[in-house]
Amino acid sequence: MAGAIARHIVVIGGGIAGLTAAYRLQAATLSAPLRITLVEATERLGGWVRTDRRGDILIEAGPDSFLAAKPAAKSLALELGLGDELIGLRQGYKGAFIACRGRLEPLPEGFSLMIPTRLRPLLTTGLLSIQGKLRLALDLVVAPRRDDGDESVAAFVRRRLGREAYERIAQPLLAGIYASDAERLSLLATFPQLRELELRYGSLIRGTLARRHTGQRGGSAFLTLRRGMGALIEGLVNQLDPVDLRLGETATALTGRQGSYRVRLSRGGELEADAVLVATPAYAAAELLEQLDPELSRLLCGIPYASSATVTLVYRARDVAPVARGRGVVVPAVEGRQVTAVTWVANKFEGRAPPDLAPVRVFLGRYGQEGILERPDDRLVELALEELHGLLGLRAEPLSAVVHRLPRSMPQYLVGHLDRLASIDERLARWPGLLLIGAAYRGVGVPDCIASAEQAARATLATLQIQASAVS
Repeated sequence: MAGAIARHIVVIGGGIAGLTAAYRLQAATLSAPLRITLVEATERLGGWVRTDRRGDILIEAGPDSFLAAKPAAKSLALELGLGDELIGLRQGYKGAFIACRGRLEPLPEGFSLMIPTRLRPLLTTGLLSIQGKLRLALDLVVAPRRDDGDESVAAFVRRRLGREAYERIAQPLLAGIYASDAERLSLLATFPQLRELELRYGSLIRGTLARRHTGQRGGSAFLTLRRGMGALIEGLVNQLDPVDLRLGETATALTGRQGSYRVRLSRGGELEADAVLVATPAYAAAELLEQLDPELSRLLCGIPYASSATVTLVYRARDVAPVARGRGVVVPAVEGRQVTAVTWVANKFEGRAPPDLAPVRVFLGRYGQEGILERPDDRLVELALEELHGLLGLRAEPLSAVVHRLPRSMPQYLVGHLDRLASIDERLARWPGLLLIGAAYRGVGVPDCIASAEQAARATLATLQIQASAVS
Protein backbone atom coordinates (compact mmCIF):
# COMPACT_ATOMS: atom_id res chain seq x y z
CA MET A 1 0.00 0.00 0.00
CA ALA A 2 3.00 2.30 0.50
CA GLY A 3 3.10 5.00 -2.16
CA ALA A 4 -0.26 4.01 -3.64
CA ILE A 5 -2.64 6.81 -4.54
CA ALA A 6 -5.75 6.68 -2.35
CA ARG A 7 -9.05 6.31 -4.19
CA HIS A 8 -11.77 8.67 -3.04
CA ILE A 9 -15.46 7.73 -2.67
CA VAL A 10 -18.06 10.39 -1.89
CA VAL A 11 -21.40 9.44 -0.36
CA ILE A 12 -24.07 12.13 -0.71
CA GLY A 13 -26.85 11.91 1.86
CA GLY A 14 -26.66 10.89 5.52
CA GLY A 15 -29.84 8.88 5.92
CA ILE A 16 -29.90 5.17 6.70
CA ALA A 17 -28.79 4.27 3.16
CA GLY A 18 -25.89 6.72 3.03
CA LEU A 19 -24.66 5.78 6.50
CA THR A 20 -24.81 2.07 5.72
CA ALA A 21 -22.90 2.58 2.47
CA ALA A 22 -20.17 4.54 4.24
CA TYR A 23 -19.98 1.89 6.98
CA ARG A 24 -19.61 -0.93 4.46
CA LEU A 25 -17.07 0.95 2.36
CA GLN A 26 -14.84 1.83 5.29
CA ALA A 27 -14.10 -1.85 5.88
CA ALA A 28 -12.02 -1.72 2.69
CA THR A 29 -9.78 1.01 4.15
CA LEU A 30 -8.06 -1.67 6.22
CA SER A 31 -6.59 -3.30 3.12
CA ALA A 32 -6.59 -0.60 0.43
CA PRO A 33 -5.68 3.11 0.13
CA LEU A 34 -9.19 4.52 0.25
CA ARG A 35 -10.79 7.77 1.46
CA ILE A 36 -14.49 8.13 2.16
CA THR A 37 -16.38 11.41 2.52
CA LEU A 38 -20.04 11.65 3.48
CA VAL A 39 -21.85 14.91 2.67
CA GLU A 40 -25.10 15.68 4.48
CA ALA A 41 -27.09 18.88 3.90
CA THR A 42 -28.52 19.07 7.44
CA GLU A 43 -26.80 19.20 10.81
CA ARG A 44 -27.97 15.73 11.83
CA LEU A 45 -27.58 12.22 10.46
CA GLY A 46 -30.31 9.64 10.01
CA GLY A 47 -32.72 11.25 7.55
CA TRP A 48 -36.31 10.27 8.33
CA VAL A 49 -35.14 7.79 10.99
CA ARG A 50 -35.22 9.79 14.20
CA THR A 51 -36.12 9.08 17.81
CA ASP A 52 -36.89 11.88 20.27
CA ARG A 53 -37.15 11.67 24.05
CA ARG A 54 -39.61 13.88 25.94
CA GLY A 55 -39.02 13.01 29.57
CA ASP A 56 -39.81 9.30 29.92
CA ILE A 57 -41.68 9.20 26.59
CA LEU A 58 -40.01 7.76 23.47
CA ILE A 59 -41.33 9.35 20.27
CA GLU A 60 -40.51 8.23 16.75
CA ALA A 61 -40.46 10.95 14.11
CA GLY A 62 -40.31 8.47 11.22
CA PRO A 63 -40.50 4.68 11.02
CA ASP A 64 -41.04 2.95 14.36
CA SER A 65 -39.97 -0.55 13.26
CA PHE A 66 -38.92 -2.74 10.36
CA LEU A 67 -40.03 -5.99 8.76
CA ALA A 68 -38.44 -9.03 10.36
CA ALA A 69 -38.89 -11.04 7.15
CA LYS A 70 -36.34 -8.83 5.37
CA PRO A 71 -33.02 -9.69 7.07
CA ALA A 72 -30.83 -6.66 6.26
CA ALA A 73 -31.88 -4.44 9.19
CA LYS A 74 -31.78 -7.16 11.81
CA SER A 75 -28.40 -8.42 10.55
CA LEU A 76 -26.96 -4.90 10.68
CA ALA A 77 -28.26 -4.35 14.21
CA LEU A 78 -26.67 -7.60 15.35
CA GLU A 79 -23.39 -6.67 13.71
CA LEU A 80 -23.41 -3.31 15.48
CA GLY A 81 -23.80 -5.02 18.85
CA LEU A 82 -27.46 -4.08 19.24
CA GLY A 83 -28.79 -7.62 19.52
CA ASP A 84 -29.88 -7.16 23.14
CA GLU A 85 -31.96 -4.16 22.08
CA LEU A 86 -34.01 -5.94 19.43
CA ILE A 87 -37.63 -6.41 20.49
CA GLY A 88 -40.78 -7.55 18.71
CA LEU A 89 -44.41 -6.54 18.97
CA ARG A 90 -45.74 -6.44 22.50
CA GLN A 91 -47.55 -9.61 23.51
CA GLY A 92 -51.07 -9.62 24.89
CA TYR A 93 -52.54 -7.16 22.43
CA LYS A 94 -54.49 -7.85 19.28
CA GLY A 95 -53.23 -6.45 16.02
CA ALA A 96 -54.74 -3.57 14.09
CA PHE A 97 -58.35 -2.57 13.81
CA ILE A 98 -59.98 -1.03 10.75
CA ALA A 99 -62.51 1.78 10.91
CA CYS A 100 -65.70 0.64 9.23
CA ARG A 101 -68.93 2.65 9.10
CA GLY A 102 -68.54 4.19 12.53
CA ARG A 103 -67.21 1.10 14.32
CA LEU A 104 -63.88 -0.69 14.67
CA GLU A 105 -63.44 -4.14 13.17
CA PRO A 106 -60.31 -6.26 13.79
CA LEU A 107 -58.05 -6.86 10.85
CA PRO A 108 -58.72 -10.47 9.82
CA GLU A 109 -56.22 -12.80 11.46
CA GLY A 110 -53.43 -13.92 9.20
CA PHE A 111 -53.73 -10.88 6.93
CA SER A 112 -50.23 -9.46 6.52
CA LEU A 113 -48.86 -7.03 3.96
CA MET A 114 -51.64 -7.60 1.45
CA ILE A 115 -51.40 -11.40 1.59
CA PRO A 116 -54.20 -13.29 3.39
CA THR A 117 -52.72 -16.38 5.03
CA ARG A 118 -55.98 -17.70 6.51
CA LEU A 119 -59.31 -18.03 4.73
CA ARG A 120 -61.84 -18.38 7.57
CA PRO A 121 -61.20 -14.95 9.19
CA LEU A 122 -61.79 -13.27 5.82
CA LEU A 123 -65.13 -15.03 5.41
CA THR A 124 -66.30 -14.19 8.95
CA THR A 125 -65.08 -10.59 9.20
CA GLY A 126 -67.55 -7.78 9.78
CA LEU A 127 -65.63 -5.61 7.35
CA LEU A 128 -67.34 -7.19 4.36
CA SER A 129 -71.00 -7.60 3.50
CA ILE A 130 -72.39 -10.98 2.43
CA GLN A 131 -72.09 -9.80 -1.17
CA GLY A 132 -68.50 -8.71 -0.53
CA LYS A 133 -67.61 -12.14 0.89
CA LEU A 134 -69.25 -13.90 -2.04
CA ARG A 135 -67.29 -11.71 -4.44
CA LEU A 136 -64.10 -12.47 -2.56
CA ALA A 137 -64.78 -16.20 -2.96
CA LEU A 138 -65.00 -15.74 -6.74
CA ASP A 139 -61.22 -15.46 -6.65
CA LEU A 140 -61.32 -19.26 -6.88
CA VAL A 141 -62.81 -19.11 -10.39
CA VAL A 142 -61.67 -15.76 -11.82
CA ALA A 143 -59.09 -16.52 -14.50
CA PRO A 144 -55.63 -14.98 -13.98
CA ARG A 145 -54.46 -12.23 -16.27
CA ARG A 146 -51.89 -13.78 -18.60
CA ASP A 147 -50.12 -10.77 -20.13
CA ASP A 148 -46.92 -9.43 -18.60
CA GLY A 149 -48.01 -5.81 -18.24
CA ASP A 150 -48.08 -3.87 -15.00
CA GLU A 151 -51.30 -2.73 -13.32
CA SER A 152 -52.25 -0.77 -10.25
CA VAL A 153 -52.57 -2.52 -6.91
CA ALA A 154 -56.14 -1.25 -6.69
CA ALA A 155 -57.07 -2.78 -10.04
CA PHE A 156 -55.44 -6.08 -9.11
CA VAL A 157 -57.19 -6.43 -5.73
CA ARG A 158 -60.56 -5.46 -7.20
CA ARG A 159 -60.06 -7.94 -10.04
CA ARG A 160 -59.17 -10.80 -7.70
CA LEU A 161 -61.10 -10.08 -4.49
CA GLY A 162 -63.68 -7.41 -5.32
CA ARG A 163 -64.36 -3.77 -4.58
CA GLU A 164 -65.22 -4.17 -0.89
CA ALA A 165 -62.07 -6.14 -0.09
CA TYR A 166 -60.07 -3.40 -1.73
CA GLU A 167 -61.81 -0.42 -0.12
CA ARG A 168 -62.22 -1.89 3.37
CA ILE A 169 -59.02 -3.93 3.83
CA ALA A 170 -56.37 -3.45 1.17
CA GLN A 171 -56.52 0.32 0.69
CA PRO A 172 -56.05 1.33 4.35
CA LEU A 173 -53.15 -1.12 4.74
CA LEU A 174 -51.52 0.31 1.63
CA ALA A 175 -51.93 3.83 2.96
CA GLY A 176 -50.08 2.77 6.10
CA ILE A 177 -47.14 1.45 4.09
CA TYR A 178 -46.82 3.88 1.18
CA ALA A 179 -49.09 6.86 2.04
CA SER A 180 -50.20 6.12 -1.51
CA ASP A 181 -52.94 6.38 -4.07
CA ALA A 182 -53.37 2.67 -4.77
CA GLU A 183 -55.16 3.50 -8.02
CA ARG A 184 -51.76 4.48 -9.40
CA LEU A 185 -49.44 2.30 -7.33
CA SER A 186 -47.53 -0.33 -9.33
CA LEU A 187 -48.31 -3.94 -8.44
CA LEU A 188 -45.06 -5.29 -9.88
CA ALA A 189 -42.92 -2.74 -8.03
CA THR A 190 -44.63 -3.11 -4.64
CA PHE A 191 -46.26 -6.55 -4.30
CA PRO A 192 -44.88 -8.82 -7.02
CA GLN A 193 -45.56 -11.80 -4.74
CA LEU A 194 -49.29 -11.30 -5.26
CA ARG A 195 -48.87 -11.52 -9.01
CA GLU A 196 -46.73 -14.65 -8.54
CA LEU A 197 -49.48 -16.27 -6.47
CA GLU A 198 -52.02 -15.50 -9.19
CA LEU A 199 -49.86 -16.93 -11.97
CA ARG A 200 -48.71 -19.99 -10.04
CA TYR A 201 -51.99 -21.03 -8.43
CA GLY A 202 -54.59 -19.19 -10.50
CA SER A 203 -56.07 -17.81 -7.28
CA LEU A 204 -54.91 -15.88 -4.23
CA ILE A 205 -57.00 -18.13 -2.00
CA ARG A 206 -55.46 -21.33 -3.39
CA GLY A 207 -52.04 -19.74 -3.13
CA THR A 208 -52.77 -18.77 0.47
CA LEU A 209 -53.73 -22.31 1.40
CA ALA A 210 -50.61 -23.69 -0.31
CA ARG A 211 -48.44 -21.26 1.66
CA ARG A 212 -50.02 -22.44 4.90
CA HIS A 213 -49.15 -26.05 4.14
CA THR A 214 -45.51 -25.15 3.53
CA GLY A 215 -45.32 -23.82 7.08
CA GLN A 216 -44.82 -20.29 8.39
CA ARG A 217 -42.01 -19.01 10.55
CA GLY A 218 -42.99 -17.86 14.02
CA GLY A 219 -41.92 -14.72 15.80
CA SER A 220 -42.89 -11.09 15.53
CA ALA A 221 -43.54 -9.70 12.06
CA PHE A 222 -42.00 -6.38 13.08
CA LEU A 223 -38.87 -5.57 15.08
CA THR A 224 -37.54 -2.40 16.64
CA LEU A 225 -34.95 -1.36 19.24
CA ARG A 226 -35.53 -0.68 22.92
CA ARG A 227 -34.10 2.82 22.60
CA GLY A 228 -36.01 3.42 19.38
CA MET A 229 -35.01 3.33 15.73
CA GLY A 230 -32.57 6.14 16.37
CA ALA A 231 -30.34 3.62 18.15
CA LEU A 232 -29.59 2.04 14.78
CA ILE A 233 -28.41 5.42 13.45
CA GLU A 234 -26.35 6.01 16.58
CA GLY A 235 -24.77 2.58 16.23
CA LEU A 236 -23.76 3.28 12.63
CA VAL A 237 -22.40 6.76 13.33
CA ASN A 238 -20.29 5.46 16.22
CA GLN A 239 -18.57 3.07 13.80
CA LEU A 240 -17.67 5.69 11.18
CA ASP A 241 -14.14 6.31 12.35
CA PRO A 242 -12.16 6.92 9.13
CA VAL A 243 -15.09 8.56 7.31
CA ASP A 244 -14.90 12.33 6.78
CA LEU A 245 -18.34 13.66 7.77
CA ARG A 246 -19.41 16.97 6.20
CA LEU A 247 -22.57 18.04 8.01
CA GLY A 248 -24.58 21.14 7.10
CA GLU A 249 -23.11 21.19 3.61
CA THR A 250 -25.08 20.56 0.44
CA ALA A 251 -23.76 18.87 -2.69
CA THR A 252 -25.10 21.23 -5.36
CA ALA A 253 -23.84 19.69 -8.59
CA LEU A 254 -21.99 16.65 -9.91
CA THR A 255 -19.80 17.02 -12.98
CA GLY A 256 -16.91 15.18 -14.59
CA ARG A 257 -16.48 12.22 -16.84
CA GLN A 258 -16.62 8.45 -16.52
CA GLY A 259 -14.76 7.35 -13.40
CA SER A 260 -13.65 10.85 -12.44
CA TYR A 261 -16.17 13.15 -10.79
CA ARG A 262 -16.33 16.54 -9.13
CA VAL A 263 -18.85 17.27 -6.38
CA ARG A 264 -19.57 20.97 -6.00
CA LEU A 265 -20.36 22.06 -2.44
CA SER A 266 -22.61 24.83 -1.16
CA ARG A 267 -19.89 26.38 0.99
CA GLY A 268 -17.54 26.60 -1.94
CA GLY A 269 -14.94 24.23 -3.21
CA GLU A 270 -15.22 20.81 -4.79
CA LEU A 271 -14.51 17.21 -3.95
CA GLU A 272 -12.77 15.07 -6.54
CA ALA A 273 -14.02 11.52 -6.49
CA ASP A 274 -13.39 8.20 -8.19
CA ALA A 275 -16.89 7.06 -7.28
CA VAL A 276 -20.05 8.75 -6.00
CA LEU A 277 -22.98 7.11 -4.20
CA VAL A 278 -26.07 9.34 -4.22
CA ALA A 279 -28.29 8.51 -1.24
CA THR A 280 -30.71 11.43 -1.47
CA PRO A 281 -34.39 11.48 -2.46
CA ALA A 282 -34.90 11.17 -6.20
CA TYR A 283 -35.87 14.83 -6.62
CA ALA A 284 -32.65 15.96 -4.93
CA ALA A 285 -30.62 13.49 -7.01
CA ALA A 286 -32.26 14.90 -10.15
CA GLU A 287 -31.09 18.41 -9.33
CA LEU A 288 -27.61 17.18 -8.43
CA LEU A 289 -27.18 15.26 -11.71
CA GLU A 290 -28.74 17.79 -14.09
CA GLN A 291 -25.42 18.99 -15.51
CA LEU A 292 -23.86 15.54 -15.70
CA ASP A 293 -26.75 13.72 -17.40
CA PRO A 294 -29.93 15.69 -18.21
CA GLU A 295 -31.82 12.57 -19.32
CA LEU A 296 -31.02 10.76 -16.06
CA SER A 297 -32.14 13.85 -14.19
CA ARG A 298 -35.43 13.88 -16.12
CA LEU A 299 -36.10 10.24 -15.28
CA LEU A 300 -35.48 10.87 -11.58
CA CYS A 301 -37.84 13.86 -11.62
CA GLY A 302 -40.61 11.49 -12.66
CA ILE A 303 -40.62 9.69 -9.28
CA PRO A 304 -43.26 11.52 -7.19
CA TYR A 305 -43.36 11.76 -3.41
CA ALA A 306 -46.07 11.93 -0.77
CA SER A 307 -45.94 14.16 2.28
CA SER A 308 -47.48 13.50 5.67
CA ALA A 309 -47.43 14.58 9.29
CA THR A 310 -47.64 12.77 12.61
CA VAL A 311 -49.01 14.17 15.84
CA THR A 312 -47.99 12.32 19.00
CA LEU A 313 -50.37 13.07 21.85
CA VAL A 314 -49.53 12.01 25.40
CA TYR A 315 -52.52 11.09 27.57
CA ARG A 316 -53.02 9.65 31.00
CA ALA A 317 -53.32 5.92 30.46
CA ARG A 318 -56.65 5.76 32.28
CA ASP A 319 -58.14 8.32 29.86
CA VAL A 320 -57.48 6.26 26.72
CA ALA A 321 -57.99 2.78 28.22
CA PRO A 322 -61.68 2.60 27.16
CA VAL A 323 -60.84 3.10 23.46
CA ALA A 324 -57.23 1.83 23.09
CA ARG A 325 -58.04 -1.50 21.50
CA GLY A 326 -55.21 -3.53 20.01
CA ARG A 327 -52.10 -1.83 18.68
CA GLY A 328 -53.78 0.70 16.46
CA VAL A 329 -56.39 1.63 13.88
CA VAL A 330 -56.14 2.14 10.13
CA VAL A 331 -58.72 4.26 8.36
CA PRO A 332 -59.98 3.56 4.81
CA ALA A 333 -60.26 6.51 2.45
CA VAL A 334 -63.97 5.71 1.99
CA GLU A 335 -64.51 6.78 5.61
CA GLY A 336 -63.87 10.35 4.46
CA ARG A 337 -61.47 11.25 7.27
CA GLN A 338 -58.15 13.07 7.18
CA VAL A 339 -56.53 10.65 9.62
CA THR A 340 -55.03 7.57 7.95
CA ALA A 341 -53.95 5.66 11.04
CA VAL A 342 -53.67 5.77 14.83
CA THR A 343 -51.04 3.87 16.83
CA TRP A 344 -51.36 3.09 20.53
CA VAL A 345 -47.63 3.40 21.00
CA ALA A 346 -47.32 1.67 24.39
CA ASN A 347 -49.49 -1.24 23.21
CA LYS A 348 -47.31 -1.82 20.18
CA PHE A 349 -43.85 -1.94 21.78
CA GLU A 350 -42.60 -2.12 25.35
CA GLY A 351 -40.64 0.64 27.03
CA ARG A 352 -42.20 3.57 25.17
CA ALA A 353 -43.76 5.23 28.22
CA PRO A 354 -44.33 4.78 31.96
CA PRO A 355 -47.39 2.66 32.84
CA ASP A 356 -49.48 5.71 33.78
CA LEU A 357 -48.96 7.47 30.42
CA ALA A 358 -50.21 6.57 26.95
CA PRO A 359 -48.67 8.13 23.83
CA VAL A 360 -50.97 8.10 20.81
CA ARG A 361 -49.53 8.63 17.33
CA VAL A 362 -51.93 10.11 14.77
CA PHE A 363 -51.01 9.96 11.07
CA LEU A 364 -52.36 12.72 8.80
CA GLY A 365 -52.11 13.11 5.04
CA ARG A 366 -51.62 10.82 2.08
CA TYR A 367 -50.58 11.11 -1.58
CA GLY A 368 -52.48 13.99 -3.16
CA GLN A 369 -53.06 15.76 0.19
CA GLU A 370 -49.71 17.53 0.49
CA GLY A 371 -51.47 20.71 1.61
CA ILE A 372 -51.78 19.18 5.07
CA LEU A 373 -48.26 20.47 5.81
CA GLU A 374 -49.29 24.05 5.15
CA ARG A 375 -51.20 24.09 8.43
CA PRO A 376 -49.42 25.41 11.55
CA ASP A 377 -48.56 23.00 14.34
CA ASP A 378 -51.44 24.06 16.58
CA ARG A 379 -53.94 23.43 13.78
CA LEU A 380 -52.49 19.97 13.14
CA VAL A 381 -52.89 19.18 16.84
CA GLU A 382 -56.50 20.42 16.72
CA LEU A 383 -57.13 18.27 13.64
CA ALA A 384 -55.67 15.20 15.36
CA LEU A 385 -57.91 15.78 18.38
CA GLU A 386 -60.97 16.25 16.17
CA GLU A 387 -60.22 13.02 14.33
CA LEU A 388 -59.72 11.05 17.55
CA HIS A 389 -63.02 12.38 18.86
CA GLY A 390 -64.91 11.59 15.68
CA LEU A 391 -63.28 8.23 15.06
CA LEU A 392 -63.02 6.84 18.59
CA GLY A 393 -65.07 9.13 20.81
CA LEU A 394 -61.95 10.15 22.73
CA ARG A 395 -62.69 13.44 24.52
CA ALA A 396 -59.87 13.61 27.07
CA GLU A 397 -57.37 16.44 26.90
CA PRO A 398 -53.76 15.35 26.23
CA LEU A 399 -50.94 16.34 28.54
CA SER A 400 -48.69 17.29 25.63
CA ALA A 401 -48.40 17.12 21.85
CA VAL A 402 -45.47 16.77 19.46
CA VAL A 403 -45.77 17.41 15.71
CA HIS A 404 -43.41 15.88 13.16
CA ARG A 405 -43.63 16.95 9.51
CA LEU A 406 -42.47 14.59 6.78
CA PRO A 407 -42.40 16.65 3.56
CA ARG A 408 -41.86 14.61 0.39
CA SER A 409 -40.78 11.67 2.49
CA MET A 410 -42.42 8.70 0.77
CA PRO A 411 -41.55 7.85 -2.86
CA GLN A 412 -44.45 6.58 -4.94
CA TYR A 413 -43.90 3.55 -7.16
CA LEU A 414 -46.47 4.33 -9.83
CA VAL A 415 -47.52 1.95 -12.59
CA GLY A 416 -44.53 1.66 -14.93
CA HIS A 417 -42.00 2.19 -12.12
CA LEU A 418 -39.96 -0.86 -13.13
CA ASP A 419 -39.72 0.45 -16.71
CA ARG A 420 -38.46 3.75 -15.33
CA LEU A 421 -35.86 1.91 -13.24
CA ALA A 422 -34.69 0.03 -16.34
CA SER A 423 -34.17 3.37 -18.12
CA ILE A 424 -32.34 4.77 -15.10
CA ASP A 425 -30.06 1.74 -14.99
CA GLU A 426 -29.36 2.17 -18.69
CA ARG A 427 -28.24 5.76 -18.13
CA LEU A 428 -26.17 4.81 -15.06
CA ALA A 429 -24.29 2.21 -17.11
CA ARG A 430 -22.68 5.16 -18.91
CA TRP A 431 -21.20 6.41 -15.64
CA PRO A 432 -19.00 3.79 -13.92
CA GLY A 433 -18.67 4.53 -10.24
CA LEU A 434 -21.96 6.46 -10.01
CA LEU A 435 -24.70 4.71 -8.03
CA LEU A 436 -28.15 5.66 -6.73
CA ILE A 437 -29.36 4.16 -3.45
CA GLY A 438 -32.23 4.61 -1.03
CA ALA A 439 -36.00 4.36 -0.85
CA ALA A 440 -36.80 5.81 -4.29
CA TYR A 441 -35.93 2.73 -6.29
CA ARG A 442 -36.45 -0.86 -5.09
CA GLY A 443 -38.07 -0.73 -1.67
CA VAL A 444 -39.17 1.95 0.78
CA GLY A 445 -38.54 0.18 4.09
CA VAL A 446 -35.47 0.42 6.32
CA PRO A 447 -34.27 -3.11 5.35
CA ASP A 448 -34.64 -2.23 1.65
CA CYS A 449 -32.55 0.93 2.06
CA ILE A 450 -29.87 -0.98 3.96
CA ALA A 451 -29.78 -3.76 1.35
CA SER A 452 -29.48 -1.26 -1.52
CA ALA A 453 -26.57 0.45 0.24
CA GLU A 454 -24.74 -2.81 0.87
CA GLN A 455 -25.14 -3.89 -2.73
CA ALA A 456 -23.92 -0.49 -3.94
CA ALA A 457 -20.86 -0.66 -1.68
CA ARG A 458 -19.90 -4.02 -3.14
CA ALA A 459 -20.43 -2.77 -6.70
CA THR A 460 -18.37 0.35 -6.05
CA LEU A 461 -15.40 -1.59 -4.74
CA ALA A 462 -15.64 -3.95 -7.70
CA THR A 463 -15.59 -0.98 -10.09
CA LEU A 464 -12.53 0.42 -8.37
CA GLN A 465 -10.97 -3.07 -8.38
CA ILE A 466 -10.75 -3.16 -4.61
CA GLN A 467 -11.30 -6.56 -3.05
CA ALA A 468 -15.01 -6.84 -2.29
CA SER A 469 -14.17 -9.37 0.43
CA ALA A 470 -13.03 -6.42 2.50
CA VAL A 471 -16.71 -5.54 2.92
CA SER A 472 -18.51 -7.90 5.29
